[in-house]
Amino acid sequence: MAKRSAVKQRNTDGPNPRQPCPCGSGKRYKACHGSSSGPVELPVARPLEGLAGECELVALREFVPSATVPLRLTKPADREVTLATVLPMAAAALVRADGSALVGMQVQTRSSDVSRDMARALRWALEAEAGAVLPVVGPETDESPERERFQDLVDADQIIEPEVHTDFSWWMPEGEEPAGEVALSLERANAAIMPTERIGPAAYWVEAGDRCHLRWVRPEPEEKLLLAMARLAAAGELGLGEGSRYAGCFRAHGLLVPVWDLDGEQHAREWAKPAEELGDRLTEALASLDAKPLAGEERRARDGLVGRQVTIR
Repeated sequence: MAKRSAVKQRNTDGPNPRQPCPCGSGKRYKACHGSSSGPVELPVARPLEGLAGECELVALREFVPSATVPLRLTKPADREVTLATVLPMAAAALVRADGSALVGMQVQTRSSDVSRDMARALRWALEAEAGAVLPVVGPETDESPERERFQDLVDADQIIEPEVHTDFSWWMPEGEEPAGEVALSLERANAAIMPTERIGPAAYWVEAGDRCHLRWVRPEPEEKLLLAMARLAAAGELGLGEGSRYAGCFRAHGLLVPVWDLDGEQHAREWAKPAEELGDRLTEALASLDAKPLAGEERRARDGLVGRQVTIR
């Protein structure tokens, strides 16, 4: 009688270990968050989805050095709240003596969902006393609102148009001079800042040492955006004109951020019109995808674009 061979049944609960990790890293699940022996809470791949200002918020969190924007809340509050890139000593939030509050974007992440961390900092800022500082977002507790997210507290339809600053002097209320650790933190921050200008929606000109770049957070799904960019690349239309070169792109919080190298001799404002025109070409290319799939040269261009991607968050 033939021996029946044992068949190992694969556990179908959770992600397939051979499939891409849901965190968006591009690695297989078993080589990323599936490599732990214990249960792992996967990072939310697109934590700011659903907000009209999603692209701008990703830019503020990842690479814009000094910027602020007033927040519109879902419910009336007793104080004004301003969202900022970096606060003194990288604090998560603070309340000034006049009762106005600041919430920082570029802070340590404590949970698997950036949106939940931001919500806890905002909730603290709405309830804290004047003069208080939150150095870091604390862990969720039994008293924390159940899975409260940033989207629950702010007006999701608010169009985010940040004010980009040349330094961090806005840290201090008008007429007040920095002292102690704040003064030292301000000096260091100003010394390290990279000149940055917003030249369009979620599009930022950045001077990084002896090179200049355009970093542009795009809202489209990654695969569709790559197809449209490949179409433009094959037609020689992916640049911003003379003095520009497409450099690659990175992923941040579920969105692609294409990057172009730019001629540093030209002023940031000179790239605003070329960027707008490139945006129009991208819109046309995106609209053409359903009616006209990529041809051979365009498919090869797509493969080249995929090879020039990295994930930072």
